[in-house]
Amino acid sequence: MVAESSEPVRRRRHGKQLESALLVAAWDDLVEVGYGRLTMESVAVRARTSEPVLYRRWANKDQLVLAAIEHHRNANPVAVPDTGALRSDLLAQLTALSEALAGFFAIAAAAAFSGLLTDTGLTPAQAREKVMDAEHLSPVRIIYQRAHDRGEIDLERIPAAVLALPFDLVRHDLLMNLEPLKPARIRSIVDELFLPLAQNHEAGQSHAHQA
Repeated sequence: MVAESSEPVRRRRHGKQLESALLVAAWDDLVEVGYGRLTMESVAVRARTSEPVLYRRWANKDQLVLAAIEHHRNANPVAVPDTGALRSDLLAQLTALSEALAGFFAIAAAAAFSGLLTDTGLTPAQAREKVMDAEHLSPVRIIYQRAHDRGEIDLERIPAAVLALPFDLVRHDLLMNLEPLKPARIRSIVDELFLPLAQNHEAGQSHAHQA
């Protein structure tokens, strides 16, 4: 009679499952040892695979790290609040984004300062668009569309730059300070900058139509 092995059977991973596991391993390695000490070999060891498996998907370390950062962001979306009012929705969303993304931005920024992008073929601006910008687009649309449907704002009257302003300012502060924004700063962005600008544009459009 053959003795049963006490070790769990490892199932071979394929396709998206394998790629996700590789990217998670790369992100975990990035967090633990930093960009400078991360290597294709260290990621392969962590993922319990071989370096050729990585190289078949990413030509070099930079491309792997960039993909890992993007994958981590997409795999950890920030929930969109629904408080029933635009102001409280924005306060809740900006607070949640600030708290959730502070660590993410710190790691991504540290990688960039350590030499990331050397071999990606992307400009810094393209890399920023790929990694940093997409995390707030869906919440923006949902929050503003709900406010529009409730009659709080008219999306046809407010410029896109004004609608993006609160999220752009949060992103800026996160990149500069690498820590969550203070509640007073978030309230200032909403109450002193965004809402007055949005109201002025709506009022200006109304006056223009009446003239």
